[in-house]
Amino acid sequence: MSSLGAMPPTPPERSPSRDSQDSMEDYWSEVKNIQEDCQGATEEAMERGSIDEVELEEAWLHEAGLSTLVSGTAGEGPAEALLSTLTRSQAAMVKKRLDNYTQTMRKRNKQPMRHVRDVFSTPDSSPVEPLPPPLSPNGQIGPKLPHRTPTRGVPSPVFQSAEETCVSEYDPSEYILSFDVPYSDGVTGHRNGKGCQDCQRIRKDDKDLPTFQIIKPKLGLTRVYDLSSEDMKKIGYFALIELTTFYDGLGIELKRNRVVRSKTRESGIFGVPLTTLLENDQKKLPGSRVPLVFKKLLSKLEQTGLQTEGILRVPGSASRVKQLRQELESKFYEDRFDWEQVRHNDAAGLLKMFIRELPQPLLTLQHLPAFAAAQNISSPKHQIQALHLLIMLLPEPNRDTLKALLEFLRKVVANEEKNRMSMWNVSMIVAPNLFTVRGKNVRQEEMAGAAGAANMVRLLITHQDLLWTVPCFLISHVRKMSEATAQKKTPSSDKSKRKLLRRRHTEREKERSELTDLRDGVIRVHAPLHAKVSMAMQLDSKTKARDVMARFDYENGRGTLSTSRKQKQQFLFEVGGNIGERCLEPETLLLNVYRANPHCEWVLKHRTT
Repeated sequence: MSSLGAMPPTPPERSPSRDSQDSMEDYWSEVKNIQEDCQGATEEAMERGSIDEVELEEAWLHEAGLSTLVSGTAGEGPAEALLSTLTRSQAAMVKKRLDNYTQTMRKRNKQPMRHVRDVFSTPDSSPVEPLPPPLSPNGQIGPKLPHRTPTRGVPSPVFQSAEETCVSEYDPSEYILSFDVPYSDGVTGHRNGKGCQDCQRIRKDDKDLPTFQIIKPKLGLTRVYDLSSEDMKKIGYFALIELTTFYDGLGIELKRNRVVRSKTRESGIFGVPLTTLLENDQKKLPGSRVPLVFKKLLSKLEQTGLQTEGILRVPGSASRVKQLRQELESKFYEDRFDWEQVRHNDAAGLLKMFIRELPQPLLTLQHLPAFAAAQNISSPKHQIQALHLLIMLLPEPNRDTLKALLEFLRKVVANEEKNRMSMWNVSMIVAPNLFTVRGKNVRQEEMAGAAGAANMVRLLITHQDLLWTVPCFLISHVRKMSEATAQKKTPSSDKSKRKLLRRRHTEREKERSELTDLRDGVIRVHAPLHAKVSMAMQLDSKTKARDVMARFDYENGRGTLSTSRKQKQQFLFEVGGNIGERCLEPETLLLNVYRANPHCEWVLKHRTT
């Protein structure tokens, strides 16, 4: 078994009892600061109650890329191709949601466009497992689950057994995590009413965060920023279906907040949607993925406050922060704002104010209940898996901004000896800012939920590198979906058929000419930015992406250290075939990628981020 080693351990902390007590004081102090900051502010009407079943299912199906199942339009949407890639348990969950939508619409005397039987009809006569009970009126998944028999086509139990055997060889606080198998397949014990070995390993007196050993995927690790935006959009479809199936398997009630579209500011800084901020920022700095003012506040804190005792905890003067906010609004985009006047506690106050005043929470309004529900999962491994899927679900601006925040918080904790800010302190201070909603009075149950969510913040900070790695089982779904979509593309007229045939003939002729010098296992790498723009390379079982990169460096720059330092590093990408675009980590074994995506192009270029 190959592994990447344990994830970075938690920085040294003070005794749990003392730290927990101090952190609760930090938490309540932060809540008080938030309440004082909100006094006099105009409240915005924000509906957060449970939405009715029709709205719930429509919203869920839309976010899962299955809106055409409700609208009845066929062909253009990805629904049919997407459904063909699902596992048995994932398909059962989609059936459950669609069937509930159908039944509710019938109760309203409205005939839905498509019945669930029309979507999931199968040509064979093999028995289909019974669907779980319908959702409750408030859209919650009931904790009682039906017995489900093992099915063909799911990952072999041998993998699970091997994993459990490996786990027993490690420290009890260490877990083996595989990205090859859907997480919902690992909770079949819950579905069948049997015990879950991961849950049985919990020690109630364990105060330390667990560490995780990651089984290295055959196709290499893939970070969020390694995939194209279009691929990540598809990843979001499957992540939602998988998260819902996973929570259902654990018997967790999965609620969803109503997302209300309200009029928002289109200019300025505070209270402006992330997407609008980035549109404005990209006019000034193309390619911006995190709001410029947010990055500047983090940079200011890193320069002046990382080693300052009480960073984030000690608030700045309320009147001073208010004045700085007004100046930022009027002067930031004109480059007239004087950053020298900003003290570290002012920057901390402005940073937290920016997060709180986003029109929609950084973790998104619709998924806040799912983040909060993760704290009720007893197994640390299952908690991480839930957070992992939730990170994949976040919109790109939210996910990138959250990552920038977490990277900064990790630096704060790394300087604990000087700033006296432990992991617990930081988590308790940040949690109320992430888990309270703008425009609402902080209610007692919300504050209690935020206190529990502080542990979620702690996990996000500690395991952020793991959480921003895309599970390869989700990438596999995307590959299968792309292949299914390509197979179902049919020309609509005789003219388009003839045009398609001519294009295919031209492509085949081109492939034949290229294959004359390309044997099996030989790839042609294109490097448009190099002097030598193309090169054929024979792959073997040990050829890695770094070998291709080094070969081009040698051929073009003689591989000298001085040359490599002057030039921006380029990476090898697989482009097209059954994926949009994926940047390969240097240690990726190329023969495995070649077999998984034989029709892709190989391109050496810079990252776009």
